[in-house]
Amino acid sequence: MSTQLALPLGLRDDATFDNFFEGVNTHCVAALKVAAQGFDHPFIYLWGQNGAGRSHLLQGACHVAAQNNRSCVYLPLKTPGLSVHILQDLEHVNLVCIDDVEAIAKNKPWEEALFHLYNRIRDNGQTLLIAGSNPPQRLGLELPDLVSRLAWGVVFQLHLLSDEDKCAALAMRSKLRGLVLTEEVGQFLLKRCPRDMAQLFSILDTLDKASLQAQRKLTIPFVKSVLNV
Repeated sequence: MSTQLALPLGLRDDATFDNFFEGVNTHCVAALKVAAQGFDHPFIYLWGQNGAGRSHLLQGACHVAAQNNRSCVYLPLKTPGLSVHILQDLEHVNLVCIDDVEAIAKNKPWEEALFHLYNRIRDNGQTLLIAGSNPPQRLGLELPDLVSRLAWGVVFQLHLLSDEDKCAALAMRSKLRGLVLTEEVGQFLLKRCPRDMAQLFSILDTLDKASLQAQRKLTIPFVKSVLNV
C-alpha cells in the first residue's frame, strides 16, 4: 500500500507535470521528473514566490513516483494540526515531498525533527524534495545545521511566469479541457482578473463549467457575463 494512502494528505489529480507550463523553469522541472523516479538528485530544494507552482510540482513528482511503483508522500507543513510525529519512519518512503518549510521556522521541535529526517533519508538512500518561499538562508530557521542541510543538494529558484507565458499556460490548460482560449480572451483575463496563476486557473474552472452548460465558446462578451466584470 502506498504510504500516501496512510496519511490524511491527498494529491490533487490535476497537479501533474503534463499540465504545468514550464516557462523558464525547464531545467528545474526536468530535474524533479528524474528525481521522482529515483535517479540523479537524492535531494532538491525548490523555492519561489507564492503562485510560482511549488506545490504543483511537488505533487507532480509524487504522481510520477506512483506511476513508477515507488512509495511517496506529500506533506505541506502549513496544514493545521500537524504533529511533529508525522515525520517518524518517513525514511522508509521512496520519495518524500515536504512543502511550505517556512511554516516551521523558529519551532525548535519541528526544525530538529526535519534535520534528523533529512539524515535518515540520506542514510537510507531515498529521495527528499523540499519547497519553501525563500532560499534556505532566508527562511528564518534557527537551527544552523538544518539550513546547511537544505543547501547541500541542488537548489532551484522557481520563477514566476511572464504575462506572455501566463496566456500560454491558460491556453494549454484550456486545450487539455477541450476548450479554445484565444489570445484576446487570455489577455482580457490578465487585465481584468487576479494575476496569480492559482486564481486564474480557478477562474478557468468556472468558465469551463459555464461554457459547457451554456454550450458557448469563450468569447469576451461571454466571459464578461460569467465573471460579472
